[in-house]
Amino acid sequence: MFISSSDKTQSRSRSNLRRTSIPHWLNAGIFAVTLLTAARIASPSEFKVGCARRIITPDPLLPVSGGLGPTAPAREKQGELTARAVVYQQGETTVAIVGLDLLGFPSVLCDRVRTRIPRIPARNILIGSSHTHSAPDCYAFADGRGGHTGDLKYMDLVSVKAAEAVNEALDKLSPGRLKIATGEAKGKIAYNYYAPDLYDRRMSVIQAVDGADKPVATLINYAIHPEVLGSGAGIVSPDLIGPLCDRIEEQAGGMAIFMNGAQGGMITADNRDLNRPKDPVRGVWHDDRTWTECLRIGHTMADEALRIVGDAPIQAEPKVYCGSIDVKFPIDSDLLWSVVISSPLNYPRNPDRSVTTQVNVVNIGNAQILTIPGEALPNIGFYLKRKMRGEHNLLFGLTNDAFGYILTKVDFQSFPRYEYVSRTSLGEMTGEILIEHSLELIEKSPNP
Repeated sequence: MFISSSDKTQSRSRSNLRRTSIPHWLNAGIFAVTLLTAARIASPSEFKVGCARRIITPDPLLPVSGGLGPTAPAREKQGELTARAVVYQQGETTVAIVGLDLLGFPSVLCDRVRTRIPRIPARNILIGSSHTHSAPDCYAFADGRGGHTGDLKYMDLVSVKAAEAVNEALDKLSPGRLKIATGEAKGKIAYNYYAPDLYDRRMSVIQAVDGADKPVATLINYAIHPEVLGSGAGIVSPDLIGPLCDRIEEQAGGMAIFMNGAQGGMITADNRDLNRPKDPVRGVWHDDRTWTECLRIGHTMADEALRIVGDAPIQAEPKVYCGSIDVKFPIDSDLLWSVVISSPLNYPRNPDRSVTTQVNVVNIGNAQILTIPGEALPNIGFYLKRKMRGEHNLLFGLTNDAFGYILTKVDFQSFPRYEYVSRTSLGEMTGEILIEHSLELIEKSPNP
């Protein structure tokens, strides 16, 4: 069909009339909404979050481990062992944080998890353990009879379930925002068994919320040994961490995940029965080793976490960064070297009797996270937090690896109280090496 010049003129006139009949303010508003909608859809740096969990309680139950030494047969369970994963994504950076209800999870198993998550760079997947003393051995400790105390099929199960949780969290990624806060957790929660008042009372909380400000994932970072029940009770349990997560999910919604801190030597759950002194001169009490006490401490921690984060301001466009470094630690301890060379897991090790492990620095919003591949004593934790550069500084202990206690050289074998933690440390220089390389990594990382 052909249109004459006059027809075109009349058509343009009618078109101009239609355009001029729309108010200018409405036209501008439609244009602005269109731009905002397009920006919302196309934003390459939008912050997203997803989370998921899996149950990893063995069925049938397996013996539980509290560390080096014999395991205890399990006769029952209290709560469920879980693998919990939260994924943060901003722009091209994706970071996964996994919390396992286990005593420890060495790097050789962490790598099994990472190979099952191809959508995230392996070095951006942080895997930590709650350090419950009521879960199966995932180190495969030697049993003194030519065998070991682990169950290899169970370790494979945990690896599969942890990867499933991360992959589901990736599938659930959706736009979110953050609330981050740090404060003193009050109440009878933790203490230092070696020197009661020397422990870090600070609890940090990273809570991701959706567009309606409803919690999606609440991460709690606090230094504590979850050993209310202890391995001698013969109970498979997440200990106080299960009640902590359950309470937060009941009260706030979403999923909760716990990441331990610098809880070495010996920051433990305060389950002391102060009405039953065991050694008044040395300040030692009998302990309340019951599930009821797990509930009390876990619920207290949950209430404190929600109180601490409750009034935190919303961070609408938080940035995410993930950096890492490989750190080499010599193994001076014959005991821990025997664990490495005797385990059927084939721990990676170097010819010079050393191991290499990964340390991460992660920035999420105005928080900075540093990982520790074992149980650092609280003075190391205090020092590292003081040197970190976030408004909120978090330490993820027993993450990416689980190489025993980490002491400074001045603490190593210094007191009778430190005999056990020194014996189960890689060596005298472990703390010094960790501090040196951690500060190097922090210095190279951007400020949150």
